Amino acid sequence: MSTATRPRTAVVPLTTDDAELLVTAARAAAEAAGATVSVTVLDAGGHLLAFRRDDRAVLISGETSTRKAFTALQLDAPTADLADAVRPDGPFHTLPTALDRPLLFVAGGLPVHRGGRIIGAVGVGGAAPEEDHGFAAAALAELAARDGVGARAA
Repeated sequence: MSTATRPRTAVVPLTTDDAELLVTAARAAAEAAGATVSVTVLDAGGHLLAFRRDDRAVLISGETSTRKAFTALQLDAPTADLADAVRPDGPFHTLPTALDRPLLFVAGGLPVHRGGRIIGAVGVGGAAPEEDHGFAAAALAELAARDGVGARAA
């Protein structure tokens, strides 16, 4: 029996061009809906690649978008799908205190995938959570349409 593992196929990381496209697309979707939002894009290591806060958005929206992106990245799941997990009887109810950066379990954070692997995350904050989720999903759809990277919005 062989113990050798199959080599992993290289996956192109999230680039600054990808991040700028995500920010632009999310903000365009928000503007079309008459909303003002902040958008944060993180790479797979949790490093900030792009950030924009609309001058008309509330100041906290920038922190909100960053925490949504961080949560989606850490748990590789849309933040909208995680709210039930942090209730007192949920599997993650102690997780927010276990990490250096607080997590945020409301809609608007989505992981970005390429080649079946997570390469980053986008977070949108400033509108209603369901709207934020839609703006983030629109941004991922724009990225996928541009170059077929396999970005997905769950």
